[in-house]
Amino acid sequence: MDLKEIRSVIDLMSKNKLAEFELEKDNFKIKIKKSGEAVPQVSYAPAPAAPAAAPAPTAVTPAPAAATAADDSGASINSPMVGTFYRAPSPDSPPFVDVGSKVTPDTVVCIVEAMKVMNEIKAETTGVITEILVESGKPAEFSQPLFKIKAS
Repeated sequence: MDLKEIRSVIDLMSKNKLAEFELEKDNFKIKIKKSGEAVPQVSYAPAPAAPAAAPAPTAVTPAPAAATAADDSGASINSPMVGTFYRAPSPDSPPFVDVGSKVTPDTVVCIVEAMKVMNEIKAETTGVITEILVESGKPAEFSQPLFKIKAS
């Protein structure tokens, strides 16, 4: 299961108001569980090969990008995963957004490349970009603020 499939499962959970999803197949196990009303928490690990095997360590916890409070001056758009942050679809293209750009929930604000997959990150809120917090081509951590946004 790749990141696009995991994001699809999370989207389906949100659309169908599901609180929990679990799948175990071959040597793969994934469990997605919503905590509160915010962001679903995801963990996945290889399924144990034998009942006597030690518990598998929990791996990366991806979640959808969300506008969350960064401080009193506004909100932020956070990275849903670990990867490389890109402001534009290609080096020759203009950035998706700049400071002062108005965004809606469906506006693509950047790309985060993870495991050679280009993941378009949407604003998921309405507002105006007030600050760009990460330089294009630099690493982004899970839940790291990428943009500050003033909600409108």
